[in-house]
Amino acid sequence: MKLKFYAYKNCDTCRKAKKYLDEKGAEYELIPIREQPPTKAELKSVFLNCGGNIRKLFNTSGGDYKALNLKEKLPNMSKTEDIDLLSKNGNLIKRPFLIAGDRGLVGYREKEWGEQIE
Repeated sequence: MKLKFYAYKNCDTCRKAKKYLDEKGAEYELIPIREQPPTKAELKSVFLNCGGNIRKLFNTSGGDYKALNLKEKLPNMSKTEDIDLLSKNGNLIKRPFLIAGDRGLVGYREKEWGEQIE
């Protein structure tokens, strides 16, 4: 199964995740998350894998998140609005972001990634 690996080249965690994928011999497509954010369908899939917690998809320490005051706005936004916003701004998405078939992961935790790619 070919994975879709959304990453930002200057992100240390993304580099660690890429190294892990390379060491495991995983076949993946590397996609620049800032220039080409995940699709709405991919975001919805990962949202479901995160137990329905939309906040887990957001890069809460990022400048765009803070500039848009999303900490205050998110609780009042619908899931459709959240997904739409994420699909238009890759800077808002927690990275790295991995799509493995119909499942997805956000952030890098080696154990979880191993379960998805092995």
